[in-house]
Amino acid sequence: MDKKALTPEVFNDLKIKAPAKNSAGFGGVSSAVGHASKYMNMVDALKLSFKINQKGGFDCPGCAWPDPDDERSSLGEYCENGLKAIAEEAQNKTIGHAFFAKHSVDELASWSDFELGKSGRLAEPLFLAEGESHYRPISWEDAFRKVATHLNALNNPDEAVFYTSGRTTNEAAFLYQLFVREFGTSNLPDCSNMCHEASGKALSETLGIGKGSVTLDDLYKAEVVMVIGQNPGTNHPRMLSALEKCKNNGGKIIAVNPLPEAGLIKFTNPQNPIKLLTGGTPIADVFVPLMINGDVAFFKSILLKLLEKEAETGRVFDKDFIDEYTHGYHDFIVDLKTYNFDDCLKAAGVSQAIFDEVFDLILNNNKIIICWAMGLTQHENAVDNIRELVNLLLLKGSIGKEGAGTCPVRGHSNVQGDRTVGIWEAAPQAFLDKIEAKYGFKPSAKQGYSVIDAIKAMYEKKAKVFFGVGGNFISAVPDTLYSAQALSNCSLTVHVSTKLNRSHLVTGKEALILPCLGRTEKDFQKTGEQVQSVENSMGIVSSTKGVLEPCSTDLLSEVAVVCGIAHATLKGRSNIDWLKYKADYNLVRDDIAEVVSGFEDYNKRLKIPSGFYLPNGARIRQFKTQTGKANFTLNKLPKWILKDGELIMMTIRSHDQFNTTIYGMNDRYRGIYNERRIIFMNRNDMKARHLKDGQVVNLKSHYKGKIRTANNFKVVGYDIPKSCCATYFPETNVLVPLESFAHTAKTPASKSVIITVEAS
Repeated sequence: MDKKALTPEVFNDLKIKAPAKNSAGFGGVSSAVGHASKYMNMVDALKLSFKINQKGGFDCPGCAWPDPDDERSSLGEYCENGLKAIAEEAQNKTIGHAFFAKHSVDELASWSDFELGKSGRLAEPLFLAEGESHYRPISWEDAFRKVATHLNALNNPDEAVFYTSGRTTNEAAFLYQLFVREFGTSNLPDCSNMCHEASGKALSETLGIGKGSVTLDDLYKAEVVMVIGQNPGTNHPRMLSALEKCKNNGGKIIAVNPLPEAGLIKFTNPQNPIKLLTGGTPIADVFVPLMINGDVAFFKSILLKLLEKEAETGRVFDKDFIDEYTHGYHDFIVDLKTYNFDDCLKAAGVSQAIFDEVFDLILNNNKIIICWAMGLTQHENAVDNIRELVNLLLLKGSIGKEGAGTCPVRGHSNVQGDRTVGIWEAAPQAFLDKIEAKYGFKPSAKQGYSVIDAIKAMYEKKAKVFFGVGGNFISAVPDTLYSAQALSNCSLTVHVSTKLNRSHLVTGKEALILPCLGRTEKDFQKTGEQVQSVENSMGIVSSTKGVLEPCSTDLLSEVAVVCGIAHATLKGRSNIDWLKYKADYNLVRDDIAEVVSGFEDYNKRLKIPSGFYLPNGARIRQFKTQTGKANFTLNKLPKWILKDGELIMMTIRSHDQFNTTIYGMNDRYRGIYNERRIIFMNRNDMKARHLKDGQVVNLKSHYKGKIRTANNFKVVGYDIPKSCCATYFPETNVLVPLESFAHTAKTPASKSVIITVEAS
C-alpha cells in the first residue's frame, strides 16, 4: 500500500453552517480578492485582472466556459474561481533546489493537497534518482537525455504512456501527439477519458460530432434550459450570467441534481451594482432532487408522457424534423412502450408534483437546451444517459435551431481543443492519413491506451514509462492505491507542471519534474514573443498570450519541452525539424491548418479578436453519422440494487476546488468550513445508523466481492435523497473501482459507488 498516494487522514477544525441560498455577490468578490491579496503580488493581480479572458489577453487556466462574441465586461471577464486559479498559477513564491533539499518526498507526502499546491511555483527541473529520498536539480539537457534514454531502451513504443491534461494549448498538444505518433505508439490517454468521454461517444453516435451544438447566443434565446448533473456556481460560475440572461429573456430553468446547489437557486451578478444591492436573480424555476443515477429513468418518464400526449393530440413531436433528419424513430417508440411510467418515476426518485412542473415546461416549449457535466458522465451507464437526453431533443426537434440543442459543459480550459488537434488514443484513420501525407511516416493505427487501460498496463508492467503534460494524475484517477502501485512499477515517471502536486510524490524508480510557463506568463522564443490558442466548450478557437514575466528564468514553455524531448529521443530517425517549431509557433499552426479539418488559414483567423468557430454539423442539421441522420437509440434502465445498509455515493468538488486543485479548505455554498474529509448524508439514513453530525466514520466500497476502504470522515446531514451520499474527491477516489466504468467510453463510475458507512 503506497500511502503517499492518499491525502493525509487527519482532521482540521470542521465548522458547519446553513447552506447558502444565493451565489456570487459580495461573498464571491470578497473571496476572490482575498485569494489574490494573500497569494499574489497585487500589482500582478491588477495586471492580470484586466487581461483575463479579454480579446488579445490570456485564457483563464480554469474552466472552458466560452467568452461572449461581442463586448466583454470591462469590470472583469472572470469569476471568483477563475481568480483563484490565477492566484494559484501566479502565486508570489517559487520553490527550487533549496526547498527540495529541505523536504523529502516522504515528508511532502504527509502534507495536504492544499499545502502542496500553495508551496510555490516550480522554478527549475528536478530529478529523483532510484533509491534517493529528495529531488535534486538537473539541467534541461540532462533531463531530455534521461527521457530519451528510457524511451529508446523500451522493447517497443507501446511500453510508454503519454498523458495530457486539458490545460495544454493547441500548439503544444498537436506537437505532443505528433511526437508520440512518430515515436511509434497511440498511447495518448487524457483527462477527457475521465470526464466527458461518454458525452463524446454518445454524441458522435447520435448526432455525428462529439461536441455540443449550441452557442452562448442560443442559451440567451432558449425557452427552456435543463441543467442536469452539474454545479455551475462552483465549476463554471460564468455560466450563471448566461442563465441570468436567459431568465431575463423569459426562459425557464430546470435544475436536476441530487444536491440543491446555491448557484442554481439564486445568482447575484457581482458586475451589476443593482443586483448586488437588491439580492440577485432566482435561477431554477424547478428543482428536481434526483436519485443518484436516476437520469435514464427520469428521461424515460418524460418520454412516456410525451408519447401519451402525442397520441392524444398529434402535435407534441416535431414530425417534420423527425421524418427529414432522424433515423430509428419507429424502433425507439416500440422500445419505449415496453416501459412503465410509474416504475420509471419511482426509479428516478422524483415526486409526481415535481415531475408535473418539469413536464409542463417540456411539453409546451420547443427551444430546449440540455446542459450537463460529470453528474451524467461518470456512471457505468453514462453513454445511455447522454443518448436518452438526445432522444428527448430529437422528439421535440430541438437540435440545430436557434435556442435549442446539446450543451456538455467541459472542465479544463482546453480539454476540447486537445482532442480536436489529435490527443486521442483512437484517432480516426483519416486524421492518421493526413499525418502520414504531411510528415512521411506511418502512424500506428492500433488503438492506444485510455486512462483505465494505461493504469492496468503499468500495474501489469506492460508499460514502463509514464510521461504527463499537466494535471495531477494520481489525484484524478480512480482506485488510488492500485493506480499508485501502477505508477510505482514504472522505470521512469515524468510530469510537466507549474506547481507541486501529489503525482510528483508517487514515482517510478526514477522521476522528473519539468517546470513550465503558465498561461499568465509571457513566452519568448527566438522569433520573439509567442501567441498560443485554445478551444472552449462551444467550439470557438481563440488566442491566449501571457502578461507577466516568467517567475523563473529556468522555465520552458510546454511547446519547448515537447520539442526538446522529441529532438533528443528521435534525433537522426525523425523526418521533422523539431527545433524550428520551438522558435516560431506560427509554423506549428501552419501545420495544424494542413492536418486538422476546420483550421484552414489558422494564423490569419487567430487574429480575429473574438476567435473563430470550428465547423459543427449538428448545429446546422448535417449529421455525420453512419446513417447520415440523427439517430434515436434504445437505452435500458440501470440495474444496480442496494442491499440493506448500502448507500450510493457520488464524488463531488468543494467550492474551493477546481478538478484536483485545492484552492482552500472551505465549501462556502454548502456551509462547510475548514474540512474536506466529510460525507454528506440524508438525515434519515443517519438516524437509521445512529449517526450524528460531526461523528467520525469509515467508508467501504463494495464491487464484485472486493472491498476498498477510506477511513476518518465526518458525517454532515444534508438535503440529499435517501440512500444517496456525497464525498469530495480526490479523498474518496480510493473507493472507486478501476473496473467500474462507462460502457464503450471507459469513463470511471465515480458518481455511482456503492458503499457502507461504519462508525469509527
